Amino acid sequence: MRVDGRKNDELRKIKFEVGVLSRADGSCYVEWGQNKIIAAVYGPRELLPKHLANPYRATVRYTYRMATFSVPDRKSPKPGRREIEISKVSAEALEKAIFLEKYPNTAIDVSVQIFDSNASTRVAALSAAACALADAGIAMRDLVSAVSVGRANGEYVLDLRKEEEDAPDAVDLAMAILPNTEEVVLFQMDGIITKEECSRLLKLGLKGCKMVYELQKKALKEKYMREV
Repeated sequence: MRVDGRKNDELRKIKFEVGVLSRADGSCYVEWGQNKIIAAVYGPRELLPKHLANPYRATVRYTYRMATFSVPDRKSPKPGRREIEISKVSAEALEKAIFLEKYPNTAIDVSVQIFDSNASTRVAALSAAACALADAGIAMRDLVSAVSVGRANGEYVLDLRKEEEDAPDAVDLAMAILPNTEEVVLFQMDGIITKEECSRLLKLGLKGCKMVYELQKKALKEKYMREV
């Protein structure tokens, strides 16, 4: 058992709520353990300036930001290198799921705000963003479901907390998939592991992503059941 009472292959308590922002085309709020995140989608809409538009496909613009009060030590409001990197790789992950060719010359803007943070925020934000895209009616091949896996204190664990990320032997791997095909669309790792360990973590991550996928589908169904 881990410090918070979970087994090594258990997720923290997760709650998705879809359609929380009336002025966004699509939105999703997620509580993932201590993490509290909201994702909003605007578009497809005309991409300006026009010389940046692609006549063959839409452009996904993903913005990941952490509130100044989201971590124990006040964070600078200026976007850091980490936020810029996460925004880039998350946009690329979502592009794998969206039928971009249906929306030429347009932008699909995805804005994600982290209000409270305790590790694995990029995967929680990406999972919420996928629900927000579905809520906006964007044509998608599948949802994007994401989790973190890794090694902490000699154990291989799913959905790392901050204390586990800071363990002396810590390995932190963030991954996302398209659940129905199991195509991996995000794979980032901090730490050094063997091929055998990587294979073991990948299997654990696939299991976790499928669990997140079921929660995403449940939240989307509940939203539209409320509207019936």
